[in-house]
Amino acid sequence: MKQVIKDNLPSAPTHGHSLAEDIARIEDQMLRRRRALAWLGSSAGAFLIGGCGGGGSSSGSLTAAATSTGTTAATTTSTSSSTSSASSTSSASCVADPQETAGPYPADGTNTSSGSTSDILTASGIVRSDIRSSFIGRATVAQGVQVTLTLTLANTGANCAALAGYAVYLWHCDAVGDYSLYSAPAESYLRGVQVSNSAGQVTFVTIFPGCYSGRWPHMHLEVFKSEAAATSGKNAALTTQLAMPSAVCSAIYPYASTYTRSVSNFAAISIQADNVFGDNTTAQIAAMTPTMAGSIADGYTAAATIALAG
Repeated sequence: MKQVIKDNLPSAPTHGHSLAEDIARIEDQMLRRRRALAWLGSSAGAFLIGGCGGGGSSSGSLTAAATSTGTTAATTTSTSSSTSSASSTSSASCVADPQETAGPYPADGTNTSSGSTSDILTASGIVRSDIRSSFIGRATVAQGVQVTLTLTLANTGANCAALAGYAVYLWHCDAVGDYSLYSAPAESYLRGVQVSNSAGQVTFVTIFPGCYSGRWPHMHLEVFKSEAAATSGKNAALTTQLAMPSAVCSAIYPYASTYTRSVSNFAAISIQADNVFGDNTTAQIAAMTPTMAGSIADGYTAAATIALAG
């Protein structure tokens, strides 16, 4: 290699020529030197490539590209892994809903109203999806911002598999804070039962509940292992409550005319001070709070997972 380089280097200059000849000779020597240096650079590159296993400069680029691709692939795999892990976690683990009080207005046969046992679960027509209207004696429709609520029942004892064929009894107060059959004794609205489908889901069309003094805005529910168990009003597998999202309460109460009483009541309560939700963990409260989206004009959609041992 050195001999080749030497043969390509310019020879020593010869003096005794005219200035014009010298200049031409110098320019020729400089050109030959540039060519020699360029050849040397390419030869050195070839030598280095040969020392690395003969992949050529493109091999270096491929290595860089492979490293870059490897990083991208690792990131993608990691992201995919995280997504997969998140999906796996969502499908294989869930937060069990705590048992909570049914409160004083369940109408499930466990207490009395006006001196007689109040049990709407045995009434014909209780199994329904749209619970906004009364269905006993009159057909009053509860006024308020519409909410379409989907609950998914999950079995904590079987990797949170869907609980199909279970029944959910949902009830809550109206926009002014009254409960049908109790403080609104002539009404039977905002109460209903639905049976879960193969995906463990039930859907209710209702209204956003008002906020009455001393309680965080909420909905009540009981889960039964079958429709027959629900409509006999016995042996609820779970009695719990849903906490309404603070942001949605703030979006509805000051702006929807039917909720004027709720504004001051909501301002005076916090979920930590609530006598039901206040002793729950952060994870439990998160699980008991439906995700909601929508507007006063168009209504809201809401979703929550209700997890219990099946």
